[in-house]
Amino acid sequence: MSFLPITPRDDLRPHARAALDRELELHGGEYSNLRGALLGNLASFRAYEQWFSLRDEIAPWIGERAVTLFAYAISDAAGSRVLAPYFRKILVDAGDDPVSPQVTEAEQLLIDWGRLIASAPHGIPAEFSAQIEATFGAERRLTLLAFAGLTVALAVVTIVGGIPTDDSLIEYDRAYSDADDPLAI
Repeated sequence: MSFLPITPRDDLRPHARAALDRELELHGGEYSNLRGALLGNLASFRAYEQWFSLRDEIAPWIGERAVTLFAYAISDAAGSRVLAPYFRKILVDAGDDPVSPQVTEAEQLLIDWGRLIASAPHGIPAEFSAQIEATFGAERRLTLLAFAGLTVALAVVTIVGGIPTDDSLIEYDRAYSDADDPLAI
């Protein structure tokens, strides 16, 4: 049993169901254990659903694949057994190999930054920050960092909240896989 209760979709209160329906209409997706937990408090649900708004903002200028690689690197480095499998599934479904992805220089920069944000936010080297500054303007850096911050925050909710991996994602959980994943720390 999780630390945070997960409300079954059929048991949602009307205002929670309406909020969920709006988000699914705007951003798509499915009802998940994470959403089921967050819908226990509507303000919490709305705050964390802003992750999708930021994703939709950054995707046009870094690409959907780069968004997924960035989010995967963050969630995997943070140790989320809910989010990391979610992003691995997206990569696999797109025909990517999460074990040996072929990445561009910009994608590798985002992967490395994501790992650092999640695992060593106080230790990001000045030279690395300079690379980020040279690649992305101030507003884009802010948006990417806000996206990364929400990804880390969601990872914390899944870990501390004891939210179980959705059944549809268990096969994508590295803990159940023998694969050596180079995106993992």
